[in-house]
Amino acid sequence: MTVPVLVFAIGNESRGDDALAPLLVRGLEGWAEAAGLGERVELVEDYQLQVEHVTDLLDRSAVLFVDADVSCAEPFHFSEIAAEKDSSYTSHVMTPFALLHTYRQVYGTDAPPAFLLRIRGYDFELGNPLSGKAAANLEVAAKLVRELCAEADLHRWREGQPDR
Repeated sequence: MTVPVLVFAIGNESRGDDALAPLLVRGLEGWAEAAGLGERVELVEDYQLQVEHVTDLLDRSAVLFVDADVSCAEPFHFSEIAAEKDSSYTSHVMTPFALLHTYRQVYGTDAPPAFLLRIRGYDFELGNPLSGKAAANLEVAAKLVRELCAEADLHRWREGQPDR
């Protein structure tokens, strides 16, 4: 049995714009319940990906990783991703690519379809609040994620532009 779409937020709220992903997921909590999607969408957040998160990917119809990024275009970059062994492949911190690779190593099969939403951030200094520019990017990204979760149509996800 395939269980809900997983939206996995990665970020540290005490580092300025690194709070983008956790804030996005928290904003989706009430929306998902009100939209009747509580059974179809699961929201998870953590400071960083760890090897133990491989179990969160089991039996998903799709996984959306969300993270702040200082190098992507505004307001965000959305793409499908694949397993890749990379230099983050340690027991303390991993990229989404490495986590998908670990899934393949552990379970002997490919992980469910996975996507990465990188929201443009600007200021990641410890103790700083979310910047105004990042907050504006968050609003646009949250709209996209609501549309993706409401449709849960992988064809639309792969297009990256659900019906508006």
